[in-house]
Amino acid sequence: MSAFSEAALEKKLSELSNSQQSVQTLSLWLIHHRKHSKTIVNVWFNELKKAQVSRKLTFLYLANDVIQNSKRKGPEFTQDFAPVIIDAFKHVYREGEEGCKKQLGRVLSIWQERAVYENNLLDQLSQVLYGEKKAKKRSYEEIQPDDRDFASQSSPTEPPQTAELIRALQELENAASGDSVLRQRISSLPAEVQDTSLLHRITDKESGERLSRLVEEACMLLADYSGRLAAEIDDRRQLTRTLTVFLQSQKDGLAQNEQKLEEYKRKLARVTQVRKELRSRLNGLPGGIYNS
Repeated sequence: MSAFSEAALEKKLSELSNSQQSVQTLSLWLIHHRKHSKTIVNVWFNELKKAQVSRKLTFLYLANDVIQNSKRKGPEFTQDFAPVIIDAFKHVYREGEEGCKKQLGRVLSIWQERAVYENNLLDQLSQVLYGEKKAKKRSYEEIQPDDRDFASQSSPTEPPQTAELIRALQELENAASGDSVLRQRISSLPAEVQDTSLLHRITDKESGERLSRLVEEACMLLADYSGRLAAEIDDRRQLTRTLTVFLQSQKDGLAQNEQKLEEYKRKLARVTQVRKELRSRLNGLPGGIYNS
């Protein structure tokens, strides 16, 4: 990838378009240069404020892609975007195109469902859009800790609830790997969009432009499906870790219950012995109640 500089970043941001491919390509470049995350966020925010009204929302889409896809490599972007993201939302909501509230709400909803930020920051973003605190959706991702804090948040004293695990498993029923309709669309892509050796068939501008549109659609389709599959893989890994904690809590509970069972068996044996001896004593008294 090309070397990082503020000038290079400004140029790339000026060329950023609303297409998914454009956003994802720049996002990958930024994540590759994450050691410059503070500078990147500052330049991003400055360029956002200078951007044309029609392009402001795209800057938020870029931030969303960077924040979510950089978490596996480190917390730099999540942390460095935090101080400016509220002002960025305010700016786009105030200066952006009419109707951008819905798109901003979608980004916020994703961050809430995936617990990208602490509740306090998410509540402030919600207030920017809705003027009051909205009830935050409870989702499986919210019980998922990141790798770096997994151990501290997954103690056996607070195991995942059975209902939460059931809900997570049900959500995976609609995961990308099970989308047979989309897989069929991908398998039905014409050979021309997948094989450069067939480009010689283009004999005029019209056929070239038609193929160009097909290639662009195929790129977006495959990029979207790849992103969904990557998210599913992450969800399944998180679920595996949570199931590990859940299973350990069940093993610990089983061991504790087995100990309690043995303890109560001993108590039962002692009480039974007392009852036996008491009956024997009572039977030895005149008019014993247990005399046959």
